[in-house]
Amino acid sequence: MSDLVTPPTGTALTTVNSSVTDAVTQTNVKRVGESPAEAISVEVQAMSHSTSLAMENAVQTQGGMQQVANTATAAMITLITQAGA
Repeated sequence: MSDLVTPPTGTALTTVNSSVTDAVTQTNVKRVGESPAEAISVEVQAMSHSTSLAMENAVQTQGGMQQVANTATAAMITLITQAGA
């Protein structure tokens, strides 16, 4: 901490190097400029994820309904063959 220069007691540090203020300003402008693009990309990613979950649910439901249809068909075939005997 010997690198730091402290102002004498009772005085205020009133000047800032212009390179420091320029760097802070550029960083702030960069962040403000990137924010809309980042917000939209997060929204698009969330929408893509929810759409993929909806598709996954649809596939699972279709598979379940296929099992129900197969079971119902097997039950009907059993009833038909028992009635014919």
